Amino acid sequence: MTTTPAPAGTAPDPRARPVLTVEDLTVVYEVDEPVTAVKNADLTLHRGEILGLAGESGCGKTTLAYAINRLHRPPARIASGRIAFHDASGDDIDILSLEDAELRAFRWNKLSMVFQGAMNALNPVATVRAQLRDTLLAHRPRMTRKEIRHRSEDVLRRVGVDPRRLGSYPHELSGGMRQRVMIAMAMLLEPQIMIMDEPTTALDVVVQRDILREIVRLREELDFAVVFITHDLPLLLEISDRIAVMLDGEIVELEAADRLYRDARHPYTRRLLGSFPSLSGSRGAFIRTGVDETETPAATATEEPS
Repeated sequence: MTTTPAPAGTAPDPRARPVLTVEDLTVVYEVDEPVTAVKNADLTLHRGEILGLAGESGCGKTTLAYAINRLHRPPARIASGRIAFHDASGDDIDILSLEDAELRAFRWNKLSMVFQGAMNALNPVATVRAQLRDTLLAHRPRMTRKEIRHRSEDVLRRVGVDPRRLGSYPHELSGGMRQRVMIAMAMLLEPQIMIMDEPTTALDVVVQRDILREIVRLREELDFAVVFITHDLPLLLEISDRIAVMLDGEIVELEAADRLYRDARHPYTRRLLGSFPSLSGSRGAFIRTGVDETETPAATATEEPS
């Protein structure tokens, strides 16, 4: 594993620097006509932060997440850039230079991911207990059966699932419970970063809110950083510390969530903000976004339909 140790005799301050740095990252799909899915992306993730990543379908959000995890497969190729993980121990890890064995050891220990459609990603013929146990044994082969059981029960409790569900198969769980189990699996080894790709997709709004509350609570309790990927900008405004907005593979705006809401600079961000209605005010009125009314006449229309 390629690392840069902290200077001798110094005690590194984990909060004095970010946990992840992405610099000038470009990802290309080598098809008949090559497609640049991520273009010169720069991103910094701080410790304990929830960083929202927003944008329409196909803008490159998931491709960026896969590149950070080194999960991309041909025809995807990282054409340029640097991805550095800054460990709490003080070491810097160049993710793009890791060999296969080093990469397997890095994933889930330092950085985990809740995949898009994760609630359907559980093995349908294995119990929750077996799937948690297999994850632990792959990275902690010396754990005893008692330690595995205690750890499995603990992570389920943390995400609000009764430990008695360890013996259940995925089809015996609701969609929300399956999603919680996937989040439990991602936090099983206490990673410093958790990437969540559309973790509330296909869940009803009540379950979505419960899941989001759990994520925020766990972040505060365990102090891991989160990259939360979704096309739902209002959701990100609620839970994120900062928000990055992607358009056509580029990060066009990166700002604190409250400032982005008050004073978005990029026209695309303003249009995203103007695309959802206010819960109060006259019918047809949208939230104030700073978008020129002449650009979005529907946003100010209050007349009754003819």
